[in-house]
Amino acid sequence: MLVLLPPSETKRDGGDDRALDLSRLSYQGLTGSRAAALDATRILALDPDAMAAALRLGPTQHGELERNRRIAQSPVMAAMDRYTGVLYDALDAATLSPSARSLARSSVVIHSALFGLVGAGDPIPAYRLSHDSRLPGLKLRSLWRASIGAELDRHDGLVLDLRSEAYVALGPVPVRPESYFLRVVAAGVDGKKRALNHFNKKGKGEFVRALLEAEQDHADGASLIEWARGRGIRLALGAPGELELEVEEVVAAQR
Repeated sequence: MLVLLPPSETKRDGGDDRALDLSRLSYQGLTGSRAAALDATRILALDPDAMAAALRLGPTQHGELERNRRIAQSPVMAAMDRYTGVLYDALDAATLSPSARSLARSSVVIHSALFGLVGAGDPIPAYRLSHDSRLPGLKLRSLWRASIGAELDRHDGLVLDLRSEAYVALGPVPVRPESYFLRVVAAGVDGKKRALNHFNKKGKGEFVRALLEAEQDHADGASLIEWARGRGIRLALGAPGELELEVEEVVAAQR
């Protein structure tokens, strides 16, 4: 089972005393692309005004510039603990049981605009880069799309893609059986389902937390759907290549 998560623009500060070491990250086939993205980010960091414009940062967000300037020397922590925001607050990786964290390290992958695919346990620094950030001499889609697609193609089990469509464009999962894009939907009072955008993040985080705490590795979509049914989680086949996670509309409206 491979669970693909989007990153978050917000990151937790701190970590241990070690600095970034690309050799300690999963998917070593991406090392060259990671080095290129890091080099371009460091070059951009030499001009704070240019970086603020490229990352679309306002005056109150200039602390993010220092993160990128010091990225090679900053302390690192596990990716699942580094990211914050709605999805990661709902996942709350720090309070997962030891067994659930172990399953996360072996089955959860986060798609970073800077590092490509990183394992949930991979040690990374705080940084600021988004899927649409403009780096000097480098287009993120050209950098990542083919290499990430190739890495994902090597996985022969269940793939559950929880990324946003913007990150899917940076490295789509090859179309094949047992690869699914997870779409979060809500049923209205009229019974009709509608897809959620921003408000899907909490539902995804809660779903992945439940999946990890169950400590069960699923070989296919049928196994996953059966498990969800037993937990009262409304998960079903949707459009071809998709699974639908249904949440209450009233709950979604509160997020």
